[in-house]
Amino acid sequence: MHTSQYWIGHFKANLLKKRIDWSKEPSITKPEIECILHSLQAWQLGETSEGRRLIAAAERYADKTGDPDYVNATQLFIKEEQKHGANLGTYLDRIGKPRIKKNWGDSLFRTVRHLNTSMESWTLAVIVVESTAQIFYQSLKDATGCGLLKEICTDILIDEAYHITYQTEHLAAIFESKTPFAKSWRIVVYRHFFYATSLLIWFVHKQLFKAGGNSFSSYLKKMDYKYNKTIKAITAPVVNELETICEL
Repeated sequence: MHTSQYWIGHFKANLLKKRIDWSKEPSITKPEIECILHSLQAWQLGETSEGRRLIAAAERYADKTGDPDYVNATQLFIKEEQKHGANLGTYLDRIGKPRIKKNWGDSLFRTVRHLNTSMESWTLAVIVVESTAQIFYQSLKDATGCGLLKEICTDILIDEAYHITYQTEHLAAIFESKTPFAKSWRIVVYRHFFYATSLLIWFVHKQLFKAGGNSFSSYLKKMDYKYNKTIKAITAPVVNELETICEL
């Protein structure tokens, strides 16, 4: 597991990298706009959170674990997400489309986040959303011939890969600190939450996912892969141990 100091260094260095050529003019077609606009606007809104409640949860977690640098790392993580929102917003401005102020999916997710007080709940939720975001932005990239939008998506995809590693490492540490009984029921909760959220995001943005070349079955296969790389990788040792005990 990387230290919080490592992640601070990573996020600071990454924020200095410029992967988007803003001198390019948007070349998106009208049919492409009609297909992706709703999802692009909704996702742009979702990337603009100030993260106050997440920072509060990080502060409590940092106090509990004696890792004050974790707060700074989380603040930089949020700043990177806000960069995504700013870039998507700039793109909407460039194509003459409005940034929306409200979306029912975003409102639902923000309501759930407001109920979250633990770092564990936050981290689990972020892993799921970041996992679906990888498929979303790849789909968005594949659904358009616009070079500028493709560069924006590539930049986000690079960031998201590190975000998932960052969050998975911390969920693993949180999970490992629990008692055997607490681990046993968390295995079920983690899995159900991961797939329930994945399904919700599919149904909200299925037009965009399909435009990017995904069927429902291929989307689920990709989410299975991401589940195995994140949540299952964390819980598998306990599952194997429980299965061994049951066989005795």
